[in-house]
Amino acid sequence: MSSLLKHLSPLAPDDSGACGVFYELGGITVICDAGGCAGNVCGFDEPRWHEKRSALFSAGLRDMDAILGRDDRLVEKLKLICQQIEAPFTAIVGTPVPAVIATDFHALQRMAERKTGLPCITAATDGTKLYDHGEMLAYEAIFRRFSTDKLPVKPGRLGVIGATPLNTGLTRADRMFEALHAEGWREVVCFGMDSGLDEIRRVSECAHLLVISPSGMQSAAYLHKTFGTPFSVGFPCIPDAAAEAARAVRGRRVLIVHQQFAANALRELLRDCEADAATWFMLDKAYAQPQDFRIRGEQQLAGLAQNYDVIFADAALKRVLRGFSGEWIDFPHFAVSGRLN
Repeated sequence: MSSLLKHLSPLAPDDSGACGVFYELGGITVICDAGGCAGNVCGFDEPRWHEKRSALFSAGLRDMDAILGRDDRLVEKLKLICQQIEAPFTAIVGTPVPAVIATDFHALQRMAERKTGLPCITAATDGTKLYDHGEMLAYEAIFRRFSTDKLPVKPGRLGVIGATPLNTGLTRADRMFEALHAEGWREVVCFGMDSGLDEIRRVSECAHLLVISPSGMQSAAYLHKTFGTPFSVGFPCIPDAAAEAARAVRGRRVLIVHQQFAANALRELLRDCEADAATWFMLDKAYAQPQDFRIRGEQQLAGLAQNYDVIFADAALKRVLRGFSGEWIDFPHFAVSGRLN
């Protein structure tokens, strides 16, 4: 029960993370549910609905279809969609429904490909893990399936993995383009944001990869092994207000709560401070300092917060840390509060 949220709304789940990766790639994405999980994605976890279109559907499974595992019904619906919408691939994203009935996603993939004639990507998410796990599965699946050609490297071309609204609070990549062009990169592509499947296919043209969330690390390692593309981590889109506040803090004990690579990037702006990073999400030990920690529950966070003078975190967490008497500096995280930067 330590993970029970009493004050926070539920954090973005893994199926939302997978849908966020597929959103702008031009495919047909089907959420394998009865309608509820698709409503969660569309209503709360995907802010690009207001400005960018995507072919995202609910499977609309009836009770008996779900109980009996009638995959043929799902595949037949997918075939009908493909007859109406031109797309280069299809994607099927799991939810608690297929998890409970032990759906065989490999078999579902083969059935879909035979019926539609299109490549099918499956993400075996189950709705019980957090969004970064779903992003990790989706990134790796899409790169393994479509990034197969080793193309000549273009000097000065940078590829960014992890650019989703759930990680960045952004719906467009303009801010990242500006920051990375200022660092000297001539050409920047953010995979899955303001880019499509063609950029995924041409990933081997990148001279370097920048991973801005731990959810992209597994894919970056695969691309490095496959094409030899070097990678590093960073977060080029810290909100201006948080960045200015960090530069002004001196001689205090600081806690930063966000996804790990965003927290690390903000920590680099601090001077003369002891700073620890905490996250509800993935914590890659290779990029963590000794006192960094993964948050296991609201009670744990409330207890540890009393050891700090300053907290950088999403304002939604104030409900958890009502007893904190130090300085609070807002550092929004869309996956926690649904607030865009």
